Amino acid sequence: MTSFQESEFVGLSMALALILNAVFTVYVILLVIAFLRAKPQESGQAEDYAWHFFIPCRDEESVIGGTLYYLREQYPNVHLWVIDDDSDDGTADIVRARAKESQFVHLVQRRLPNARTGKSYALNAAYRALDQWLPRDTDRASVIVAVFDADGRPSANVLDVCAGPGMFGNPQMGAVQIEVRMTNRDVHEPLPGGTRMQNWFGRTLIRMQDMEFRAAISAIQMSRRTTKSVCMGGNGQFSRMTALDVLAGSERAPWRGSLLEDFELGLHIMLAGFRTGYATEAWVDQEALHSLPRFVTQRTRWCQGTMQCMRYLTKTWRSPYLSNAGVIEISYYLIQPWLWLVGTVIYPLPILIFLNNLILYPDETMVFMRAGGAVLFAFYVLFGIAQFAVWGYLYHRRCEPSQKLIRCIGWGVAYAAMIYLFYVVAWRATGRLVWGRDNWAKTRRNAEVRVFGPIAKEA
Repeated sequence: MTSFQESEFVGLSMALALILNAVFTVYVILLVIAFLRAKPQESGQAEDYAWHFFIPCRDEESVIGGTLYYLREQYPNVHLWVIDDDSDDGTADIVRARAKESQFVHLVQRRLPNARTGKSYALNAAYRALDQWLPRDTDRASVIVAVFDADGRPSANVLDVCAGPGMFGNPQMGAVQIEVRMTNRDVHEPLPGGTRMQNWFGRTLIRMQDMEFRAAISAIQMSRRTTKSVCMGGNGQFSRMTALDVLAGSERAPWRGSLLEDFELGLHIMLAGFRTGYATEAWVDQEALHSLPRFVTQRTRWCQGTMQCMRYLTKTWRSPYLSNAGVIEISYYLIQPWLWLVGTVIYPLPILIFLNNLILYPDETMVFMRAGGAVLFAFYVLFGIAQFAVWGYLYHRRCEPSQKLIRCIGWGVAYAAMIYLFYVVAWRATGRLVWGRDNWAKTRRNAEVRVFGPIAKEA
């Protein structure tokens, strides 16, 4: 291939990437509109429902005690079902002690070989325990089951919000997801004893996760209200007992075993004919990860779970309960990991070829740049960053107005860089699928990471 042909190929590849970016930019614009135009939803009366919180745990002694104390203080009439998945630490002892103090705390204990088989199976064990515990004359449509992480801190108003007329006040509502926030977003030194650079990176990664959930993901969920395809997101998901009963079947197992058990459950609830909702008026605080390796491990599990859920694509297309817009939105979500694989080829390719030409054919490359290649390249870079960096501005406007705008824009640019990390995550998830590795790996808490001197190490 001559230098001229290579320059032409650079232009074509950039043009293709620009087209794909333009399509995605239109999608982002639609999300921004939904994000800015969202209206507050009316609250209801929590007393109209019976509330049960499922809290799956494996080696969570560092956080479970504080979580139970918080939940009992905030919601004294809510039953807390803690599933100990054969922990090696004192998790079960802590829960057992709290259960002796309160009839609202229940320990569901699993033991090997019937334990550590995944979060879905732990939640199914809690469902069966609750099913047996409920009196036979219970109005199961008024029983609401929520799932929280072992470090979850839901807002004080969460029950009233979920009881609202647009939420479980609607008899067709089968599940509700509340907003997720990062409780350690303002921690200046996430790695005590770490270097200045380590702490800067750690708190930036934490802030990007907060921006992701409260801006980008929140906007996606708000747009799904229109398409009637709101998805569940794990921590802070609420489900009506009658919806779980429909999914449970003869095996009494509403959760089906995917690594993305939250999305899988919400999808099955929609396929069963129920509605799903999303609320930003209530939220759950969870701990963001400050460690890049643990972050990549977590996102690899999520990505692999999405890939596993591809098996539901045809069911989604055939469902009589989903709108056309909802089918398109869910389909896009399911194929997104595969698009990331394609993107690892399409997006870096123009840059790599350009750098190669610049080194081998500098004169011809500069001619290409002066002939319009520079403008094309500028748009290529601008589109690639701006469509993600815009969330920095929106994060400042809607979520964190007390933070300086310039700082939020900087976080937005950093968020764009984090998004491109998902291309690596997609390949790792694909590798796990190819090799048949579908075990559910717990992401370690920040409190479980010890610090030795100036350098933070995984214990």
